[in-house]
Amino acid sequence: MAQGTGEMRRISNRSKQVMAKAHAKAGGVKATVKSSRTPLGTRLVYALVAVLAVVAVVVAVRACVGRAASSSGDRAQVARGTVVSVEIPEGYSSTQIADLLYEKGVVDSVSSFKKEVTSQDAESQLKPGVYELVAGADVASVVKLLTVGPNSAETSVTIPEGLTLQQTAKILEDVLEIPADSFTKQAKASNYASDYAFLSAAAKNSTYDTLEGYLCPKTYDFTGIDKTADAAIRLMLDQYETETSGVGFSAGEKKISTTYGVTMSDHDIITLASVIEKEALTDKDRTLIASVFYNRLSPSKGSGVMRLQSDATMGYVLGRTPTADDLETESPYNTYLNDGLPPTPICTPSQASIEAALSPADTNYFYFYITGEDDGNIHAYSETYEEHQKVIADHLGIEWVPETEESSDEGTDDSGEGTDEVVDTGEETYDEEGEG
Repeated sequence: MAQGTGEMRRISNRSKQVMAKAHAKAGGVKATVKSSRTPLGTRLVYALVAVLAVVAVVVAVRACVGRAASSSGDRAQVARGTVVSVEIPEGYSSTQIADLLYEKGVVDSVSSFKKEVTSQDAESQLKPGVYELVAGADVASVVKLLTVGPNSAETSVTIPEGLTLQQTAKILEDVLEIPADSFTKQAKASNYASDYAFLSAAAKNSTYDTLEGYLCPKTYDFTGIDKTADAAIRLMLDQYETETSGVGFSAGEKKISTTYGVTMSDHDIITLASVIEKEALTDKDRTLIASVFYNRLSPSKGSGVMRLQSDATMGYVLGRTPTADDLETESPYNTYLNDGLPPTPICTPSQASIEAALSPADTNYFYFYITGEDDGNIHAYSETYEEHQKVIADHLGIEWVPETEESSDEGTDDSGEGTDEVVDTGEETYDEEGEG
């Protein structure tokens, strides 16, 4: 088990599970305990309390320091998916706008906003005015909206990428006064499959009859359109149909079958893309994460088929970051305990995530470890579990000892294998979306 004093901790290389994997959407640390190969043994929980507490404090301090450095103003505590009204004054620079959006809780990182402004060459195009923005929205979509101009009209609503159906319903209720309950009850694939052929597979799933994954993210103008659940859904499905009409689903699925020996339908692609959306922080991450997932699912890669093992799928059910115990809990969405993909998409994926699911990078990676700018900005991919462990240990300031250097008196489980060690790198409110 973990031993040592001060900030250094000794990590066993015998474990068959990943110690942890930290994520930070838009700069907020979203770290979780997770297994890479098999579920965690409940016997470990009590023995690891001390380690978990120490590392949680370390990461919490890192997160606080990072955020304090991002802005000098007091930051509003706003749940992701909440609509926030923001007025951009005339003459504000991109730095001043970044600070304002951070203070309002719209973005989680001043630096990420400024980098995106530079990436889009939008410095001189940001327009003043009153905007209705969504907390936690993709930074790229926020910048694009600010170049278009104010959207605070009563008939306009922005649905960001990566939101769940529940979060979309809340935005429509907040902005257009369409009751969220009415929207979620209406948002069944079976209600629209006859008009939208791409919903045929989703509609056949009578146990999980939902439009999750298909409510296209975009800014919608409801001028002259009834503000009803049905009208809103049809507007979003029409947009999905338009934006995916040129996507090469068939060609991508054929290549995936040839390369990985994995059969994917269009609905499977959207499902995997939604998981990629929750796991990735950058466009480069998307294709690499896609390769990790396909390598795990492939019968011809590595030592055989692995489970997907994404925290994001279980987080979707829980509405928060899952704990080690959560990852031992049976659920169709627990991709540690169940083979293959989750039964439905877990959010509405971006176009970039759909493309990544259809055209993954060509790698031999089986593991990834990603943190946001406030926690080291790490984007590490590993071919072996041992490499993966070392990346995590280095990031957390923990001494990693290869198996050949371990003492022979370390604890073993009933099979004689080395005990698994897991480090919890902190917690953050999960809202209603999954995060791995």
